Amino acid sequence: QVQLVESGGGLVQAGGSLRLSCAASGRTFGGWFMGWFRQAPGLERQFVGAIRGSNSYYAESVKGRFTVSRDDAKNTVDLQMNSLKLEDTAAYYCAAHRQLTATPSAVDYWGLGTQVTVSS
Repeated sequence: QVQLVESGGGLVQAGGSLRLSCAASGRTFGGWFMGWFRQAPGLERQFVGAIRGSNSYYAESVKGRFTVSRDDAKNTVDLQMNSLKLEDTAAYYCAAHRQLTATPSAVDYWGLGTQVTVSS
């Protein structure tokens, strides 16, 4: 059974930093895209960033502030978030997908999510 388990969410002030981690179990994801989506209340789930090998991809809204990294030996993927803004407040979901996609319906595996709240 494949599981993706996120950790590291919490409350942070605007301008601060937070690091999310996702631990995968049940299979390895070498050759897959792994990354993050987020969903704010009342809004659709949206792509944040993904990585496969040495190539990473980001939504325009987080480019230059967020960094996705992975450790295939540990089967983990992290999201370093810097210069956080109020609009970054959302539930953040770890995702694993075979194709590069910004479409939630195309994601193969999801974590349960971790809440990030940015305060003023």
